[in-house]
Amino acid sequence: MKIFVAQISPRVGDLDGNVHQIHAAMAEATNCCCDLVVFPELTITGYPPEDLLQRAQFLDEVEKAVQAVVTASGNVCVAFGTPRRDGTVLKNSVVLAQHGKVIGYYDKQQLPNYGVFDEQRYFTAGSGHGFIFEANGWRIGVGICEDLWHDELASRQAGSRCDVWLNLNASPFHMGKQAVREALVQRRARQFAAPVLYVNPVGGQDEIVFDGGSCASDSQGNLLLRAPMFEAWCGVLDLAAVGREELAAMPEDLEQVYKALVLGVADYVKRNGCSQVVIGISGGIDSALTAAIAVDALGAENVLGVLLPSRYSSDHSISDAMSLVDNLGMESITLPIADGVDVIEKTLSGTFAAWGKTESDLTEENIQARIRGVLLMAISNKTGRMVLTTGNKSEMAVGYATLYGDMAGGFAVLKDVYKTQVFALCRWLNREKEVIPENTIIKPPSAELRPDQKDSDSLPDYDELDAILVATIEECLGVEDIAARGYDVVEVKRVVRMLQLAEYKRRQSPPGVKITERAFGRDRRYPITHGYWE
Repeated sequence: MKIFVAQISPRVGDLDGNVHQIHAAMAEATNCCCDLVVFPELTITGYPPEDLLQRAQFLDEVEKAVQAVVTASGNVCVAFGTPRRDGTVLKNSVVLAQHGKVIGYYDKQQLPNYGVFDEQRYFTAGSGHGFIFEANGWRIGVGICEDLWHDELASRQAGSRCDVWLNLNASPFHMGKQAVREALVQRRARQFAAPVLYVNPVGGQDEIVFDGGSCASDSQGNLLLRAPMFEAWCGVLDLAAVGREELAAMPEDLEQVYKALVLGVADYVKRNGCSQVVIGISGGIDSALTAAIAVDALGAENVLGVLLPSRYSSDHSISDAMSLVDNLGMESITLPIADGVDVIEKTLSGTFAAWGKTESDLTEENIQARIRGVLLMAISNKTGRMVLTTGNKSEMAVGYATLYGDMAGGFAVLKDVYKTQVFALCRWLNREKEVIPENTIIKPPSAELRPDQKDSDSLPDYDELDAILVATIEECLGVEDIAARGYDVVEVKRVVRMLQLAEYKRRQSPPGVKITERAFGRDRRYPITHGYWE
């Protein structure tokens, strides 16, 4: 059997564009004399279509798109994912078609309802029958994404004789996911005593990045195929071609994270009608990494860096920012904020004095950050450039960010990247040549909103802070369990309290690329108002 693997990049709601991609792959599969062409889950609509699925008109258009694909099918059997109305309910389905007719439907049985997945909000699970189909003399088993992960379902299916098992996916990226997927595919292939093909899309959709990495195993659990990660790809899997494995290299972990960030930025910006971005460049490591990602995603000619020095900005911050601009080949401008800050402070001074509030505090620090936000958003309004914010996950976790200031923007590139990961990614970028200025990496992090300010004045060292945050966010451990790992219980309580108090800020922050299993937003949904602080 020759199978054409279509690792394409559907766009949510772009039915015509998605059908065009499907038709192009079908034509190529025909030219390659394949028996079967396989697409990802919900290819027709893109994943996740969310509340578009609650619009009757949208579902009418989906049915027209499905019929267009069915009508265009020829000698090559096509398997593609789509929402499907079944009476009064909606199913997450695979359609198999050939010679202009539907061979059959398979309805997803296991509907995930955790993390980024809300499928039970929209779909009704399949009944569990009719997962084997015949086409071109072959018996084809079919499943969708979560079905493959479910041991009980796999055990029921394992007794069915088939020539190949297809699993159509929309599996988002997080660190380490590809190795887990491949191990699962190999295990199921041995269990089913048949080759298993796992087809995944590629591309960014809001916070989610689909990383491709479609893969296949023979019945003995030997990997036959690994498609490239983070790029659209189509190719032929020949199940009879023993010893002709096609395994794209699996990037190392930091490279995977970086590529996910680049792809997430590129697709978010372009698919939302923008081509250019603007970034506040401080000379610090977060804005430096954000700029490097943006340049790789969009091209240096489409990235504008804005230096926004205050009276507290150090000379080395300005020189580090200019070194970064030179290294990346991007355009930059400088807009000092001191005069604007003075005007705001003067406007407020009489009112504050009347209240007896004359000492400088966090208020004045936040005015500086908010002036910067006003300037960046003004540039965005005037030029159409999207503002990329630069805060990392560690800062977002503990509220070390200014609402309507450095949090103001269209996309938060590093929202799911811990500070220690920011350092690691910058070191990785510099492995062959200096991209991020060395002084930016080695100097103590600082917001530079007051004299001689350092992050360590108000936060634990980032190695300790990130370890505590990972324990409470990713592992959901309580204070005592975290302290048992060797951390001061008072400090752990302080960090956990900061995390929970900052939830209201995070609810108002831009979306950002998901790279962990517990990203803020879709994955971690915490109440703003509550009384539990452990």
